[in-house]
Amino acid sequence: MASGLNNGTRLFRGCRTLLDSLKSTTQAYSSAAAVSPKGEIKASGAAASRKKSEAGEKKEGNRSGGILKSVQVSPALAGFLGMSESSRAEAVKQIWSYIKLNNLQNPANKRQINCDEKLKAIFDGRENVGFLEIGKLLSPHFVKSSS
Repeated sequence: MASGLNNGTRLFRGCRTLLDSLKSTTQAYSSAAAVSPKGEIKASGAAASRKKSEAGEKKEGNRSGGILKSVQVSPALAGFLGMSESSRAEAVKQIWSYIKLNNLQNPANKRQINCDEKLKAIFDGRENVGFLEIGKLLSPHFVKSSS
């Protein structure tokens, strides 16, 4: 009996050694990143706080760039909007309000816009325009700045 007990003790000591090494590697992984129930890896600890602080710094920046920046527009678009400078977002907003006001959306397919004479001047004389094409068709009307 004593020999059987010693074999069991040796066996458990070997398992304990294996488990201890497994614990140390698992703790190293858990301190670096955590895995969500969906299988996505999430940063934890210092890495997560560093990402949050970097994101916070970006949000505090100047918001008058990109599509919100007012730039010079073409004469055709200036005639439609009634102003010589506009941001892309404001121009699209005014075009959509004009489309809604004059019921220019195709009733069968709301993603199609039936252009009247004012819109044809802006959209290269096209009869119908898809709503996703508006941004692309407006792009040439915004004058690129040299800087």
